[in-house]
Amino acid sequence: MLAANGVLPSMNGRKVPQDNAVAESFFSTLKNELVHQCDFKSREEAKLAIQDFIEVFYNRKRIHETLGYKSPEQFEKEWRCA
Repeated sequence: MLAANGVLPSMNGRKVPQDNAVAESFFSTLKNELVHQCDFKSREEAKLAIQDFIEVFYNRKRIHETLGYKSPEQFEKEWRCA
């Protein structure tokens, strides 16, 4: 489907050890902390909840190992003041 639409996949193929661990971790977090915890009534409800999770919680408040166990807001604030 990607090739048919002229899109290149951003991740390697099956059984390739260089898969994007950060992306895999994000999707695991999304599913475990939101999707599996909710019973969405519609696709629109799921879409809005996922957008809220990403934009309000994950990208601002949730601590990230790759940021030294700081939230993105905290990391950026410290970076700007350095």
